[in-house]
Amino acid sequence: MEYRRFGKTEEQISVITLGGMRFKQGWDQPRNHLPLESIDNCIDITRRALDFGINHFESAHGYVKSENLYGNAFRELGTPRNKFKMMTKGAPKTADDTRALVEEQLKALKMDYFDFYGWHGINNEELLNIAIKKNGPVETLLQMREEGIIRHVGFSTHGPLDVIMKALQTGLFSFVNLHFYFFFQRNLPAVELAKAMDIGVFIISPNEKGGMLWNPPEKLQTLCAPLTPIQFNGRYCLSFPQVTTLSLGIHHPEHFDQNLKILGGDTYFSPEQKEIEQRVRFPLQNFSSECTYCSECLPCPEDINIPEILRFRNLLKAYDMKDYGKYRYNMLEGKGHWFPGHFAFACTECGDCLPKCPEKLDIPRLLFETHHQLFDRKAYLKNKVMEFLKKIYFFLFRR
Repeated sequence: MEYRRFGKTEEQISVITLGGMRFKQGWDQPRNHLPLESIDNCIDITRRALDFGINHFESAHGYVKSENLYGNAFRELGTPRNKFKMMTKGAPKTADDTRALVEEQLKALKMDYFDFYGWHGINNEELLNIAIKKNGPVETLLQMREEGIIRHVGFSTHGPLDVIMKALQTGLFSFVNLHFYFFFQRNLPAVELAKAMDIGVFIISPNEKGGMLWNPPEKLQTLCAPLTPIQFNGRYCLSFPQVTTLSLGIHHPEHFDQNLKILGGDTYFSPEQKEIEQRVRFPLQNFSSECTYCSECLPCPEDINIPEILRFRNLLKAYDMKDYGKYRYNMLEGKGHWFPGHFAFACTECGDCLPKCPEKLDIPRLLFETHHQLFDRKAYLKNKVMEFLKKIYFFLFRR
């Protein structure tokens, strides 16, 4: 295993983090009900991770059972507390809520302190302001740092670049969890700013959010050979020395082999790997009507996330990444601030975006084309039914 300094925290953590999102039945409510199968899965995977030298483990209150599963696993394994680093996250809105939530999480994880605590989901300016308000959540987390309950405070984000930059510039945080992959480089300025400010950089889910790379199209496999797409993308991320660790939601023993192959012996990239990178870039640079993600087309009057939808189109055209495009595109309108924006069929062809586009793209036509290729009507209707049932449940039982 390789280890890197996590920015100003001065902690040395493994370049692979065991993410706690994917344990068996981990998303099933209630959070305190732990099926034996789930406990055994978490214990097995955590034991294997420790044996391979992984010393950094990540969870969140929002991952439902995850904290309780980890708490049972570390107790069962008897791992000395100074032999691993624990990160968890939460999104409390007030100072009182912050203390209550952290105490609940400490109890779930059966720990006396957290190495890293991140405010979970600074995804827009409103949430940034809630997090950093005077006498608010982040200020309380920093007080708890002085009390020894939390060692380092950071934040996670799925938000736009300008919000990430503002959050970094507050000077309140020691680390950031964000999206940055070969197929999503829009956050590179934030990675560079974090480097300048000595803020630790944690990459969220490079195998899934980075392109569903465990199930790559044949074209992408050919372009990345002899590396796998997982290896190629992981090594691309780690070629940036300011990137400390990649969070991987390993939940089956066979996942370790494919993910450990990311490791490059501190050499990212070799001349051979640079050649692969050039080969992978070529298709994206050589088709007409490529979106460059400049975001000049925003804001859209209909709240359509134009650059992201056209990113899916780019990946589909260049690499045949239809499964990934469908997976991400059909999250729209169902994830709130975690993945904002409407489906492309909301476009009214008002033309507001057309004069702004430096590439002179026919944006409405490309949006409708992408929607036709990626929209899953059955999944859309299923999500609407589930939303309706949830509203009924909360109306009847949570009033």
